[in-house]
Amino acid sequence: MASSKAPKTVKTVGYIGLGNAGFSMASNLPKNGFNVVVHDMDTEKVQKAAKEWKSTTVSDDKGIEKAFRPGTTIKDTSSSYPFDTQSLCRELAAHELILVDAPIIQTYMHAANAGESPLTVGAGSDEIFEAVKPVLSATAGYLFHMGPLGLGHAMKTLNNYIMEFSICTLNDSLMTGQKWGLDPQKMIDVLNVGTGDLGITQDFMQHSEFRTELPGLLRGYLGDALEQVDPRVDHTELLRGRERRAGLRSRRRRKISNQSDESVRDTDVRPKRDGR
Repeated sequence: MASSKAPKTVKTVGYIGLGNAGFSMASNLPKNGFNVVVHDMDTEKVQKAAKEWKSTTVSDDKGIEKAFRPGTTIKDTSSSYPFDTQSLCRELAAHELILVDAPIIQTYMHAANAGESPLTVGAGSDEIFEAVKPVLSATAGYLFHMGPLGLGHAMKTLNNYIMEFSICTLNDSLMTGQKWGLDPQKMIDVLNVGTGDLGITQDFMQHSEFRTELPGLLRGYLGDALEQVDPRVDHTELLRGRERRAGLRSRRRRKISNQSDESVRDTDVRPKRDGR
């Protein structure tokens, strides 16, 4: 299991992996006063970082090995399987190393460049989360402490699931709409402010000779959920049907909170709304 002992305050951060997201995230560390030691298989990216960023040096394989001293905290910001994260934590704990999972979620295109993307964090204790917050905050606009280790990656996995499904249904709709002569941009404008009826959607797509199983699948799921509630209720009450299928009841709050230091401001969602 994850260690509950908090790491000491650090001034130097080692960053492994300067890919599309990693390079942008790491670039915000020196801007926030941290010394950075970078490593990547792509030597050109490493040299580029060392040249363009202040307080940044290059590490070799031996340097990485020496950095993993007992008590060192390793923060995994990649997309990983939650159960692998928990397994890795046990392996690292045997060497007195602390693991925190903090995968990145994009709020809008290139948000990582400005350090404005959210991180969903899994940490062994509140103490560990508070200790790593300064480093994580330097690379992200929002920190959501989801709970114990592994829950950060679990949330990222479910976020991906929702987004991938949304992309598929959007693509199906755009293809069918254009078969009927609809302007795709006007379709997007309507979808941004409207709701829909899946029964009509399924029949419409079938008669448009566009083969897709998604409307029928969704109609079945929602039909099952509707049997559990008054048909006049708000759409959010349809969750009850899914709760029955899952064998649990979701915890509810009267007030929604984002668990970050500040409430989400209108200016934070405006870039996505404006298509940036």
